[in-house]
Amino acid sequence: MKNITRLLEHKIIKSLKPQKAALIFGARRTGKTVMMKHIIKQWKGKVLSLNGEDYDAQSLLENRSIANYKRLLNGISLFAIDEAQNIPGIGSKIKFILDEIPSVCVLATGSSSFDLQNQTGEPLVGRSKTFRLAPFSQKEIATTETLLETKQNLEERLIYGSYPEVVTMENLHDKADYLKEIVQSYLLKDILAIDGLKNTSKIRDLLRLIAFQVGREVSLDELGRQLAMSKNTVEKYLDLLSKSFVLFRLGAYSKNLRKEISKAGKWCFYDVGIRNAIAENFKPIALRDDIGALWENYIICERLKDNWNSCFAKNFYFWRTYDGQEIDLIEESGDGGELYAFEIKWKPKNSKVPVAFANAYGQGNFREINRENYLD
Repeated sequence: MKNITRLLEHKIIKSLKPQKAALIFGARRTGKTVMMKHIIKQWKGKVLSLNGEDYDAQSLLENRSIANYKRLLNGISLFAIDEAQNIPGIGSKIKFILDEIPSVCVLATGSSSFDLQNQTGEPLVGRSKTFRLAPFSQKEIATTETLLETKQNLEERLIYGSYPEVVTMENLHDKADYLKEIVQSYLLKDILAIDGLKNTSKIRDLLRLIAFQVGREVSLDELGRQLAMSKNTVEKYLDLLSKSFVLFRLGAYSKNLRKEISKAGKWCFYDVGIRNAIAENFKPIALRDDIGALWENYIICERLKDNWNSCFAKNFYFWRTYDGQEIDLIEESGDGGELYAFEIKWKPKNSKVPVAFANAYGQGNFREINRENYLD
């Protein structure tokens, strides 16, 4: 494995304080366990590390009593729980530990946001800090590459994405096989584990439809008609795919100007390699007709990763008017203040800010992102 340090690592270590919990969420196979082990290796005090998928670990925490937890954590300064969402009532158990053993810091990872957040949301308000770990960002990979290698590897990255193990593989067939395995065996595991959700083929069909509509506005009614499902069911599945870090939604930016679209949405994949695996398309860039959509998804995802890794609180949108003026990506600072607007083009186009947008919001922070300047 290349020695790629995750940008979040230092921020997580800094957040580890007595009576506080650091929660790391992300899709399976994005490197949460590896990063947790690296953090533990650097920890100065005594550590207890458990895996939530291990029945013995679950039984250790089952007896929710002060005596049990004090005996378990005697002399421990860092309590680390991997795959914590598998431990019943983990949120209230972490809170109980933080309340009763004030010398302990807690570090927990979860493969999905919905289980662990639902369990920890109420008990750990004000007691935890949440981090989101995505596949490698270009900034992280760049620490192991020369600028020439980065430029040479761009097209491969657009096809196979940035999952940690994919980045380290040399053989392209191995990369494709690995991505197919993730889709089949890992990616949907959290979703399909939910009680009452049995229709795996419908979820896969939905993902394929989204994969072919990346970069375009998506109608939930139309998806429902194509899949013979209700709009509410489509909405439910998309929500679960979001919470398990497969997809994310870009809403339409609007300050309620008369011509602005305000309710539409676009869907992007957290990793373009996963998108290509679902679309069953690993063709080289020269043979593809979807490079524009692929490039747009890649750039938006890289901007999102930068937001997560920097612990900013930006909001992400696209912008369009009913008469066809549009911008691919709008970033709004977390306080609802400054706006940044990006037009995303594979080939340089010298894009100009749309007149309606400039009149409403100004044009100082408008830029085109293309393959020549994207590293900037």
